[in-house]
Amino acid sequence: MTGVSADASELVHLDVSGGIATITLDSPANRNALSAQLRRELLAHLESAISDPAARVIVLTHTGTVFCAGMDLKESRGAGAGQQGITEVPRILGTIWDSPTPVVARLSGPARAGGVGIVAACDIAVAARAATFAFSEVRIGVIPAVISVTVLPRLSARAAHELFLTGETFDADRAAAIGLINSAVPDDGLDAEVARYTGMLSLGAPNALAGAKQMLRRTRPESMAQDFAEMNTLSAGFFASEEGQEGIRAFGEKRKPGWVRG
Repeated sequence: MTGVSADASELVHLDVSGGIATITLDSPANRNALSAQLRRELLAHLESAISDPAARVIVLTHTGTVFCAGMDLKESRGAGAGQQGITEVPRILGTIWDSPTPVVARLSGPARAGGVGIVAACDIAVAARAATFAFSEVRIGVIPAVISVTVLPRLSARAAHELFLTGETFDADRAAAIGLINSAVPDDGLDAEVARYTGMLSLGAPNALAGAKQMLRRTRPESMAQDFAEMNTLSAGFFASEEGQEGIRAFGEKRKPGWVRG
């Protein structure tokens, strides 16, 4: 599937162009909160982008001044534990985290609570310096339980304890310093920085990118000898693969491999 999802009633849009699938949260009236409709559409567009061979990289961005304010609390009010929309969030975070296609978060504004979990699930995250972040859950009597699955692997333990317990708002520079995002840039440099990352990611072979993601996520065995053995087998398979052989030929022939556009 290539092109734009043009339904005006949508809160999330998908556009695939030039090898980049751009997924845009477009519910600025409620700060792109994770309402039932937005969750449903976000998941559907993520799955469409991942299954589209024309999409080499996925960019997750937003309209309005806020990237994502977290759960839609109006929908959560009065609902029992089994009816809380938070039960759908693990599937969204897991889809981003496990996506074989690299996912880049682009933030020109704040992220809160579940929105921060989405940022953490992405492979690369770039924010304008105007963006701010907070794990505000404890201040309304809940905890950042589900999002901790994607957030904690990113943060230092000290930062996680401080920010989960205080709910303090922090800026993009601190988010980069503690590992939540990759890059904090001036507001007018955001698109250029995202393009820099998507350009580099587009040079990678699709199966190799997916394999590298799986390798990064794997649980390491206790034995170094077993780790070396598993990694040697994995490496040899990629060297012998169709992509690996094409890349080796292209290097020797001083040309671009077949998966690189242009």
